[in-house]
Amino acid sequence: MKIAFVASEAFPYAKSGGLADVAGTLPKVLESLGCEVKLFLPKYNLIDAQKHLLQFIHNLIIPVHVAGETHSVYLYQSKLPGSNVEVNFVDCPHYFSRGKIYTNDYDEDERFILFNKAVVELLQRFNWPPDIIHCNDWQAGLIPLYLNDNYNWDKLFQKTATVYTIHNIGYQGQFSDDTFNKSEINKEIINNAAPGLPGHFSFMKNGILFSDIINTVSQTYALEILTPEYGAGMEKILNERRVDLFGIVNGIDYSEWNPLTDENIPFHYTAKKIAGKEKTKKYLLESFNLNYDKDTPVIGIISRLVGQKGFDILAQSIHNLMQLNAHWVILGSGEDRFEDLFRSLTYSYPHKAASYLGYNNYLSHLIEAGSDMFLMPSRYEPCGLNQLYSLRYGTVPIVRKTGGLADTVTDWHDLLSFGNDSGNGFSFSDYSAQTLLTTVQRAVETFNDKKTWKKIQRNGMLKNYSWEHSAKEYLDLYRRAIEKRK
Repeated sequence: MKIAFVASEAFPYAKSGGLADVAGTLPKVLESLGCEVKLFLPKYNLIDAQKHLLQFIHNLIIPVHVAGETHSVYLYQSKLPGSNVEVNFVDCPHYFSRGKIYTNDYDEDERFILFNKAVVELLQRFNWPPDIIHCNDWQAGLIPLYLNDNYNWDKLFQKTATVYTIHNIGYQGQFSDDTFNKSEINKEIINNAAPGLPGHFSFMKNGILFSDIINTVSQTYALEILTPEYGAGMEKILNERRVDLFGIVNGIDYSEWNPLTDENIPFHYTAKKIAGKEKTKKYLLESFNLNYDKDTPVIGIISRLVGQKGFDILAQSIHNLMQLNAHWVILGSGEDRFEDLFRSLTYSYPHKAASYLGYNNYLSHLIEAGSDMFLMPSRYEPCGLNQLYSLRYGTVPIVRKTGGLADTVTDWHDLLSFGNDSGNGFSFSDYSAQTLLTTVQRAVETFNDKKTWKKIQRNGMLKNYSWEHSAKEYLDLYRRAIEKRK
């Protein structure tokens, strides 16, 4: 199967969130399963061309028309590390030399109009007809529409099916009606596809309307976005296409996230030989100038510090949480109000809490391995990756029961009430400071029962959330999309 995988970011080249982890790993696993995969990314100037061995393709210059002007697009190529997946970097300095992945600039719509058009134009130049074009999030949402309208004359794409993945429905790529003209898209075709819906321009709406198959990154989130509470205004068209809507939980890369081999942690361990975790906990606390006590749990947080992640209810309960017998280690950056919260926490409770405000890959691994618990009180969470890392590292997740968190974390006490001891974490449903507090209290109290705690750890560590399982589900989805084209 030939797959063109289109995303606005991918690890290790450019990353702002979980999409980069998906785009940097799923194509490699698909290739290992026998697919031919080409990955398409913008070439941001923050990408180190020398470090990542980017090769400039000298004989290829593509004119792309956006907002009444023609821009020259160049091509760089490389291979995804550890694979033969060809990475194609769309280079247009006018739009992508901004020193960041995403901007609030007036022409943000133009940047990704160009990217969408350039991907189609490159496929034409390659004379490479993919069986599937897998488009991710709003930044790639125009490709299904372009194939149905602007480029439907080209028989190269006659059998090409499209899959559109929503990683977070809260980011839709909405712009004014001027974007219709900038993108050379016929507004009427959208009105005909979705009569009665508002006529504003949305990259994501186009992806939902014109792709063959739609999916999101967990089964629960696929159901949640059909409701007004979580659909962010897209629930009507999603319900109209619900027969084509699926959920697949993201996988994780166990070659990078594995406590037995992780180069970022000082002591290695497994589910059977877990002593190295306690040593890593001691090392983590010493690194943050906190006193080690084997009977005091460490609660880790690694996150974007934004409202979606539940930090408003955490803020409301923070002083009660600080009365619990626990240490807190926080890594992240985001909104000023939450950065200030954790900054002040370190000053107010210097013997209980420590924080690093920013991004640090080394610390993210160390905190995952050295913590006893990991807190994710999200208002909504399409999939979540850190709870999957936590399960692998024997770090018991405490989560709100939403999206991918609900699909991957099972509450110890909920299952135990039915005589089932396979729970791997702690969870709560009500989005409130009080339920957050009582759930953390439950976890801290359970930590004191060492035999039970080891059982919960082991349950999580033996779970398999590798990308190979998820990739096979994507292959089934691709086949379903191809069948629709026949």
